[in-house]
Amino acid sequence: MALKIRLARGGSKKRPFYRIVVADVRMPRDGRYIEKLGTYNPLLAKDDENRVTLNEERIKHWLSKGAKPTDRVNRFLDTADILERKARNNPNKAKPGTKALERIEEKKQKEEDAKAAAEEAKNAPAEEAPAEEAAAE
Repeated sequence: MALKIRLARGGSKKRPFYRIVVADVRMPRDGRYIEKLGTYNPLLAKDDENRVTLNEERIKHWLSKGAKPTDRVNRFLDTADILERKARNNPNKAKPGTKALERIEEKKQKEEDAKAAAEEAKNAPAEEAPAEEAAAE
């Protein structure tokens, strides 16, 4: 049986409250769970001591049995110094999407065309002036 330590949502509409539970991965999010290990109230201030409550002894027990915490629960366990959370790196996150790349290329092309037109306008009158003087004579 694969076990997860995860959040089960409770509370009313627009007033979330979560229980930190250990459950079988096949059970629904708010469905049957094996044991309640703590609570999480996101409406409280971040520095409030009651925002996250954990039963450290039972969490360590379930981790030793092979239960895997979800990302959010892993953050809670890291702040409580129960489990070390590895830093994640997503180098592709900062890269622009395909449409943004197309817009950037389009903008560069317009700038190059504008520079070329400015160069032509700058050079063209200097070349045409002697030709006009020769036609006037």
